Amino acid sequence: MSRKYFGTDGVRGRVGEFPITPEFVLKLGWAAGKVFAGHGANRVLIGKDTRLSGYMFESALEAGLSAAGVDAWLLGPMPTPAIAYLTRTFNANAGIVISASHNPYYDNGIKFFSSQGTKLPDAVELAIEEMMDQDIEVCDSARLGRAKRVEDAAGRYIEYCKATVRPQLDLSGMHIVVDAAHGATYHVGPDVFRELGAQVDTIGVNPDGLNINKNVGSTYMGALKEAVAEKGAHLGVGFDGDGDRVLMVDHTGREVDGDELLCIIARYRHAQGELAGGVVGTVMSNLGLEKAMEGAGIPFVRAKVGDRYVNEQLLAKGWQLGGESSGHLICRHVSTTGDGIVAALQVLRVMVGTGRSLADLCGDMVKYPQTMINVRMSERMDPQANTAIVDAIAQTESELGGRGRVLLRTSGTEPLIRVMIEGDDADEVSQRCRALADVVEAELG
Repeated sequence: MSRKYFGTDGVRGRVGEFPITPEFVLKLGWAAGKVFAGHGANRVLIGKDTRLSGYMFESALEAGLSAAGVDAWLLGPMPTPAIAYLTRTFNANAGIVISASHNPYYDNGIKFFSSQGTKLPDAVELAIEEMMDQDIEVCDSARLGRAKRVEDAAGRYIEYCKATVRPQLDLSGMHIVVDAAHGATYHVGPDVFRELGAQVDTIGVNPDGLNINKNVGSTYMGALKEAVAEKGAHLGVGFDGDGDRVLMVDHTGREVDGDELLCIIARYRHAQGELAGGVVGTVMSNLGLEKAMEGAGIPFVRAKVGDRYVNEQLLAKGWQLGGESSGHLICRHVSTTGDGIVAALQVLRVMVGTGRSLADLCGDMVKYPQTMINVRMSERMDPQANTAIVDAIAQTESELGGRGRVLLRTSGTEPLIRVMIEGDDADEVSQRCRALADVVEAELG
């Protein structure tokens, strides 16, 4: 069955436009409550990022769940991975996150975690969509769900993050700049590093409901680079709006992406005899990561883009480590989902354990030049169904002559086609990517 509402990361769109409306979200809460009802403790956790619209959708979900006879435990602004963790620890039926991740404030979305803190299985998402076709039936008044605000959610999650690097990681003497993107990590991220002993400066920790991801965070690293240079810090840590992504800046001001961070963690865990199996990347992962894993004797496979698909590969192979160049890193030995804070701590553990700087550790992977251009579509379409685009791809691959690769991918969350070319010559890669993107834009833009 094809999904009507769920994408690769829940339901997402512009606030006020279907399906991101109060009416739809209320019914989604009811439908999810009906599917979840009667399984376990009969409670569902709701967390959100710092968007102004989060208040509206939190109330809508609470009403829908109550109508289905399910209790709603409200966590307030919390990172997405915190909701996954707390769903497990509170023995809840499910967790719901109100967030559009790295998107601007005027977008929002709803995504779910299972009782195990993992993305919902396809069958459960389809069951919710089927229930959406039914009329809302409010349960008996005596069985309506109750709402409760969880007061100690932040403290619980901070302690969990620190526990992932026990025996206790000592960050004394380390100077870190944390960029919380005015998002969900603003009140927990800096405290984690401080409580482990680091000197912490912050940017992006003053959310006003409208400034989430605006010129800060992992999608706009310029502010963090400037802050690291200004403060003379050892490194900078940049999160996205909901805290499931992390990128870094080394002491020289160079941006360190998810592929490089994944390489650092993988090589160290492998050398320590801690890495179970290999590493899962995606079709977008830099060829340099694949070569670095091959050189270290670590198996490497590629999944489709999306942490859901990375996690599926990890589970299928019984491996623990995977991620994306965007900074979604999954460390399954300590977490069930991508977690920016947890992944950052894993990198800091390597720095402390080896005595090497972040810049030095990045030297273990040689990145291939890679250019990606996003082309906005007038409507969602398959580029492989367009003859002119298919011919342009074939010509580009022929001209590269085996010295690189071409990838076109439709975004799962936005009406975009991502055009990517990778090769051994930066100028050639850039020129060919621009040319191919122009063809795509002319055909589908």
